[in-house]
Amino acid sequence: MHPGIPIAGVFIGCGINVVFLELLVKQDPGSGNLVTFTSFFSIALIGFAFTAKFGTVKPKIGLRDYFILVLMFFASSLCNNYAFNFNIPMPLHMIFRAGSLIANMIMGIIILKKKYTLSKYLSVAMISLGIVICTIMSSTEVKSTVPPPKDGSPIVPTTPYEDMFWWTLGIILLTVALFISARMGIYQEVLFARYGKHSQEALLYTHLLPLPLFLLLGGNLWEHMSMAIDSDPYEITGLGFTIPIMVLYLIGNVVSQYLCISSVYRLTTECSSLTVTLVLTLRKFGSLVFSLVYFKNPFTVAHWIGTILVFLGTLIFTEVPQKALGALSPAEGKKEKEVKEKAKQKKKN
Repeated sequence: MHPGIPIAGVFIGCGINVVFLELLVKQDPGSGNLVTFTSFFSIALIGFAFTAKFGTVKPKIGLRDYFILVLMFFASSLCNNYAFNFNIPMPLHMIFRAGSLIANMIMGIIILKKKYTLSKYLSVAMISLGIVICTIMSSTEVKSTVPPPKDGSPIVPTTPYEDMFWWTLGIILLTVALFISARMGIYQEVLFARYGKHSQEALLYTHLLPLPLFLLLGGNLWEHMSMAIDSDPYEITGLGFTIPIMVLYLIGNVVSQYLCISSVYRLTTECSSLTVTLVLTLRKFGSLVFSLVYFKNPFTVAHWIGTILVFLGTLIFTEVPQKALGALSPAEGKKEKEVKEKAKQKKKN
């Protein structure tokens, strides 16, 4: 499969998914675990039917390897979900998670002993600086996210120090999730190199095996499912019936999440984990811009500076300027092609 197909799926599916996620979080900031569970359950159900053929097809990769992958996936998802409960707005959540590129590079250096060119280090430094600027600016706009009491009594106001404490805890959760996710990407790359490319199988088992762990969150899931069912009704035009608005958002989230995550897994079989991370970084910033425009989230000049740094760093990382110069200079482009062909031939021999 051409890499362009899963890349398109990532941008479309993940972009739409972020819209539904923000709609859900605005209605209920604590709905993250419910969102994750419905996505895991639906993806596992589809995979069990079409990939495992109702259990008749045995996995190519060992269940022990999948179990390790699942623990990292589950831990990363929980950390990202709970961050919404600690004064972390959606734009900052997306900006911060875009730092997965540097986390992936650090993990690659430590675990796989990889070495990168100076331009790669420069690009990642620019991306990281952009994220740091956005994070610092967002820290000046921290607001309390304490939900109103269910008995109707007035909200007890929190102090700025309390708000900042919970915001810092949310940043710590996002940082932990960032490095767990990067480690998971490296581990996936190792598994595919060892057993071959089995993206649909990996998609199935990384969503099926964690389902029993959600029993630990049973109370939380029931509480927020009840809130979703009790949300305002939405009339489906032309069909003559209504559906709770949060349930509609959940359905949209599940469908778009399936397109998103299946495209990501397909992309992991076509490209290195660092390239996959780069694609996801670009997608996250596309979603960020949409979120700012559509949901009218606050964005300052400093935020734009950080965003520009991220995009410039991304261009350098993908060597777009070098490739453009190569296209303008046919001789150089031909020479570069010959060098690559010789390196490929040498590798085969």
